[in-house]
Amino acid sequence: MKLGAPHPLPKNRAVPPSASDPSFDAAALTRRQRVALFFLGLMMKVWGRTIRIEMAPADRQRLARRDRPVALVVWHNRLFMSAEIIRRIRGGQPFYGLVSASKDGAWLVGFFELFGIKSIRGSSSRGAREAATAMIETARAGHDVGITPDGPRGPCYEFKPGGLIIARRANLPMLMVGMEFSRAKQLGSWDRFILPLPFSTVRIQCREVLPADLPRDRTAAIDQLAGIMAEINGSAH
Repeated sequence: MKLGAPHPLPKNRAVPPSASDPSFDAAALTRRQRVALFFLGLMMKVWGRTIRIEMAPADRQRLARRDRPVALVVWHNRLFMSAEIIRRIRGGQPFYGLVSASKDGAWLVGFFELFGIKSIRGSSSRGAREAATAMIETARAGHDVGITPDGPRGPCYEFKPGGLIIARRANLPMLMVGMEFSRAKQLGSWDRFILPLPFSTVRIQCREVLPADLPRDRTAAIDQLAGIMAEINGSAH
């Protein structure tokens, strides 16, 4: 049975408490670390604004549509551009991302806060059920959510089922986002994190996938989503 179209609630509705306060203790930054992150964030904002984004009109239209909440799906190593996509193309819509409860995740939370992106803490080992419930409630309250299907610890480019489950239960359109870089630095982290160089160009592609259009079998659905991500991320995949 196909699910009906999502019905976003008014944008001024408060996000459920569980979305920002899962029932476990997530790692947090110290005051000194937050000050250091603030100055790093300023540099990253300037850096991001030097990067040119290229998109086909149809892709931009899909990504810019704001009449209902969506799940923005991006590989973990392409997170650097997420804030710029939300600012430039999504119009600064309220946005929530799932971030690991680890110390590394605390740095990512602080970084996202500088760009107006809110975080829901949890991972496969800590607070997973609470975080997934919070993501679903947040989407049902009319807000966009972000999914890194291979996060928070990989393996790189392995599409895990969590994002699909959240999209199906919240009946969220999935905006699959692919990026190719003209010039970039790839780090030695587990995800081979990509930093586009200043004044470089990022080519973005976007495909919309409705949960009801995917195969009912979870493995087949994940294979289809992984294939789309491989296609739109090009040779850098």
